[in-house]
Parts: sequence; structure tokens; C-alpha cells
Amino acid sequence: MAIIQTTSRQFRDKQKDFFELADKGEKVIIRRGKKQAYLLTPINEDDIYFTPAILEKINKSIKQVKEGKVTKIETGEELTQFFDNL
Repeated sequence: MAIIQTTSRQFRDKQKDFFELADKGEKVIIRRGKKQAYLLTPINEDDIYFTPAILEKINKSIKQVKEGKVTKIETGEELTQFFDNL
């Protein structure tokens, strides 16, 4: 699988081609100027962006962070120990 980079101008001129590449699983990156880039990604009916259930989980996570109910990992050793304890 290749990563295909294009400019926003090229993307506008050949949108159909880039959409077809993305549909086939290719990674298409669209550059806009020197600092911005976007990844063209197809979605389907199974994608669950911001459903009520997902928003509830996000809000619960935010509450846990505010309450300090988090595990802080600062070193690779701490990360290894964390995974070993799962």
C-alpha cells in the first residue's frame, strides 16, 4: 500500500481518481499549503462517529480526568510495568 500525496489543486482537478484510490485502501494525503495536510478516508455505515453512546463515554472520561482517576505513565519502564499488570 502506497501513500499518495497531492496538492489541493491537483485534488480538485482529479477528485474522482483520488476517491477511487482511497476506496481501494490507498492512503491519500492532500496538502494545503506548507503547514496543513488531510487524510482522505472512506467511511461506511459501521462507523460510529459521535453517537450518543460515544459522547457518553467521552464525557465519562473527561469526568474521570477531572477527578484524577487516571494512570500517569512517564517512562518506558512504567509503561512496561503497566502492561505487565493488565
